[in-house]
Amino acid sequence: MSEYYIPTGPGESEFTEKRSRFLGHVRMVETEDEARTFIAEMKKKYYDARHNCWCYSLRDGAERYSDDGEPQGSAGIPMLEVLRRRGVTNAVCVVTRYFGGVLLGTGGLLRAYTKSTADALQAAGISAVRRWVETELPCSYAQAEKLKLEAAEAGGVVEDVEYGAGVTLKVLIPEGESERFAARIFDRSSGTVTVRVTGESRRAVPLG
Repeated sequence: MSEYYIPTGPGESEFTEKRSRFLGHVRMVETEDEARTFIAEMKKKYYDARHNCWCYSLRDGAERYSDDGEPQGSAGIPMLEVLRRRGVTNAVCVVTRYFGGVLLGTGGLLRAYTKSTADALQAAGISAVRRWVETELPCSYAQAEKLKLEAAEAGGVVEDVEYGAGVTLKVLIPEGESERFAARIFDRSSGTVTVRVTGESRRAVPLG
């Protein structure tokens, strides 16, 4: 079962450190051309900034980065490491720095570029691209919240909730986990809830 993680949408961040202003931007891309086009757009938009540092990571293995005039190793690599640690690919990040007149030192820069990238990625959100099993869980109102927690523990995502005389949870479960999930739900509900499989699909689904 192959799966990978991508930014859910555009993400932006901004903070100030010793009068230097850092602006982070994350986008989902699929090719180096798309990544470089976005980097060029950010450089044009923030043409008056001292630095526009960037990195990108693609699923085909391509990784690139630039310190754009900052001390070597203080910007591009720390930014790329944020993507690596989160397991995110098909992503590009540009961090713009408006210099505030106070030197931050290599350690300070490393922390600032790491924070800016991490904050922008958090704002973007992360989606898992994998094959999902689509399920429905008819249950009572009293059971619904507990079943949502069970779904989350199984790595699932509650896609929709229908309310009527009872509740029907529409849950996406990672391929390979659906049988264990169904057995667990049947056991935890003392046989009162049966998981119905309604289909399968491969797509990007936001996590959390």
